[in-house]
Amino acid sequence: MTDLSDPTWWRSAVVYQIYPRSFADSNADGIGDLPGITSRMGYLRELGVDAVWLSPFYPSALADGGYDVDDYRDVDPRLGTLADFDAMVEALHDNGIRVVVDIVPNHTSDRHAWFREALASPAGSAARQRYIFRDGRGPGGVLPPNDWESGFGGPAWERTPEGQWYFHHFAREQPDLNWDNPEVRADFRTTLRFWADRGVDGFRVDVAHGLVKDMSEPFDPWADVAQMQRGDGSHPLWDRDGVHEVYASWRAVFDEYDPPRFAVAEASVHPRRRARYASAEGLGQAFNFEMQEADWRVEDYRRVIDSGLADMRESGSSTTWLLGCHDTPRVATRYGLPVGPGEHAQQVARQWLLRDGAEPVLDRALGERRARAAALVLLALPGSTYVYQGDELGLHEVGDLPAAALQDPMASRSGGAEKGRDGCRVPLPWTAQGPSFGFGGNGAHLPQPAWFGRYAVQSQEADPSSTLALYRSALALRRRLARGEDLAWVEDEPQVLHFARSGGWHCVTAFGNGPVALPAGQVLLASAPLEDGRLPADATAWVRMG
Repeated sequence: MTDLSDPTWWRSAVVYQIYPRSFADSNADGIGDLPGITSRMGYLRELGVDAVWLSPFYPSALADGGYDVDDYRDVDPRLGTLADFDAMVEALHDNGIRVVVDIVPNHTSDRHAWFREALASPAGSAARQRYIFRDGRGPGGVLPPNDWESGFGGPAWERTPEGQWYFHHFAREQPDLNWDNPEVRADFRTTLRFWADRGVDGFRVDVAHGLVKDMSEPFDPWADVAQMQRGDGSHPLWDRDGVHEVYASWRAVFDEYDPPRFAVAEASVHPRRRARYASAEGLGQAFNFEMQEADWRVEDYRRVIDSGLADMRESGSSTTWLLGCHDTPRVATRYGLPVGPGEHAQQVARQWLLRDGAEPVLDRALGERRARAAALVLLALPGSTYVYQGDELGLHEVGDLPAAALQDPMASRSGGAEKGRDGCRVPLPWTAQGPSFGFGGNGAHLPQPAWFGRYAVQSQEADPSSTLALYRSALALRRRLARGEDLAWVEDEPQVLHFARSGGWHCVTAFGNGPVALPAGQVLLASAPLEDGRLPADATAWVRMG
């Protein structure tokens, strides 16, 4: 049984991301819920993960998939109750699995009690000081305070009935909080303790590089602000040095507990700025999204791995590796689409979505093959690995969702530039047949395609060569093999990625067109069958030397 008292568990953990509304539905209403997660405890245990990370399950109007939070210290009634949450945490802990929850500090929903109070209060009131309200420009203040744009399209300001404007970097239903306000800071520390007291082991901090802003006039024009990443902390909206004062106060809260609570920052910042979020005085770990953005090329993987190892040396923390999450097209699809010169897989996948998955032609088998190989690379690396639900099944993006079914505000507010993120949020298939492939007793809140049955848990459990079987084997082996945080590159053929880990085991990946020789030793696991003892193209093997 896993030792839940280990304070350093997160340094090498495999964390499984659950998007609760799309994992398992216990009451046949088409929406996944907390009892549904509890009902699948055997699956999580057999998969062999160290922790689950839950995307938001708080009360929400779902203007942004639950990241518009009405109440940070409750459960959405459609997903369950606090008692259901407690039962889920107990079941996870009983199975040696820790619990990480999403915390969304950059903004609330427009239904939050604070924002309702702000709208009912006059300009300059204490209630409005919790958010970012400004007077408009022009006669009668009819123009927004500046020309800044929302990340979801359209202006970043919304006018209130009495005439002031409030700032929202994301959807208009997500007003940004004013983190210069001491009341805001104190309230979030209360929220952290609320969940830690209920047994939560850690927090994934959404938009961790936001929060502290420079909203002083004169405003920089949007043309200067649109580029998010700067290397000096000078951006008015992102990655300002003052945000680390907030996280130092959070670290004090985390350290009140035994073992200390863990946190990981979602911080899309310049690489040389990432280490501060991962420092022992701050959140402790930060997402490295570079692998998620990497194309299937040996030079991309070598560069990204070197960058992650540099993060470890600089911050003293462990780095993170992930191929996908709830915000990006699924890895099997990205790696199965043709990528031309000057193109990148993420861009190609988003264009493919805009064409409803019809063009360019997706090579499903190739994408799955590469995704399997990539998974073994990540699971062999030092640090922690984050796995998005369904990637262990080799699921593809659902590219042909009809417009009427789309829920993501990116689809409706980007002016046709994005189809949105719903294609990776379609509810999981558990059985090969049934009204929702075993997701629940009725339909699903996003339509599931007919081909989902081939990828269902039930189908894959009967196939020892399935992607699910590969993940289970890899996770079990990782527990036995992984030790230390070292990595040594082994020079090999130009299209081969080869590194060694402590204990005498090697990870070898063939990126070229033909099979390659493996080092002499015992092949512990391979993502594809060997060809006369050689590793075929687009495959990875773990080899024990000697």
